[in-house]
Amino acid sequence: MAKAFQICSLAIAALLAMGTVATAAEGQALFSGGAIGAALTIIGAGYGIGKIGSSALESMARQPEVAGNIQTAMIIAAALIEGATFFALIVCIIHGAPFPEVK
Repeated sequence: MAKAFQICSLAIAALLAMGTVATAAEGQALFSGGAIGAALTIIGAGYGIGKIGSSALESMARQPEVAGNIQTAMIIAAALIEGATFFALIVCIIHGAPFPEVK
């Protein structure tokens, strides 16, 4: 887990270091923030839903008699994560969309 945290920290530091270059850029480079945000959103949602699934399967293996309740709770939690993910993706798409200039 520590190795994954180090890799993620290094990737985030690299993205932050490139932020000043993207801020000074013109044209389509200005809209790369939306793509980066969407990518991070999808990665986080995939990780979260994966953790929910693994924990639910582990719980079902330990207590098979409550598997139905655990499965229902898992589906509800995954749906809530997907809802938040879709909202974040919409925000990223709106942020990354090139708007026409008003003169």
